[in-house]
Amino acid sequence: QVQLVESGGGMVQAGDSLRISCAASGRTFSNYAMSWFRQAPGKEREFVAGIRWSASSTYYADSVKGRFTISRDNAKNTVYLQMHSLKPEDTAVYYCAASSRPILTKSTAAYDYWGQGTQVTVSS
Repeated sequence: QVQLVESGGGMVQAGDSLRISCAASGRTFSNYAMSWFRQAPGKEREFVAGIRWSASSTYYADSVKGRFTISRDNAKNTVYLQMHSLKPEDTAVYYCAASSRPILTKSTAAYDYWGQGTQVTVSS
């Protein structure tokens, strides 16, 4: 079992920056690929960014590419999502997820563990 706890969400204005974190506990964190997803009201959960266990590769949704950066610190069992130039359409609950599969994927079905989510609200 892996437990994931997100933190750092909040309310910001358009153009601001925010960093959210996901702390993991349980099984060896470094064995898992980690990703961030988000879900806005009335919409499906969508992939935002992912990072392989070694941090050797990252993958971003087109909507956040160039604005968001995913990183991980395996010594601290933590994955981060640094968000810049935030837009109102970035408003959502952000979830981190862990996958034991070797390939990063956007499919929610590929993830074994999920956090409870943290709300990010961007006002115009």
